[in-house]
Amino acid sequence: MAYNSFEDLEVWKRACNLAVQTYGMMRTCRDYGFKDQMTRAAVSVASNIAEGAERDSKAEYIRFLHIAKGSAAELRTQVYIARKINILSETDACNMANELKEISSMLHGLIKSLKLKT
Repeated sequence: MAYNSFEDLEVWKRACNLAVQTYGMMRTCRDYGFKDQMTRAAVSVASNIAEGAERDSKAEYIRFLHIAKGSAAELRTQVYIARKINILSETDACNMANELKEISSMLHGLIKSLKLKT
């Protein structure tokens, strides 16, 4: 399948779904600062994929993919903390962490493939 738009990217779709799931899981969290930090990081992953894809240079695209990857790592750290302070269940935290690892791996692959293209 040829690339037409960031909406075609599986990694963007999965990042969007994870952001929606994060909002759902954090809905009842009363630690508003932590909740805000987690939801911002979750939204940042998909947003940076999209923003980079719409830039006019491959270097800019790669830069934004690195930012998205950093946001995924930030959110994964917050997931681990949320589990330890009983904001997330063991199952939810494990599922989120695994999905974030997959998304990071997909971003790494996309970055690598863009670097190989001339």
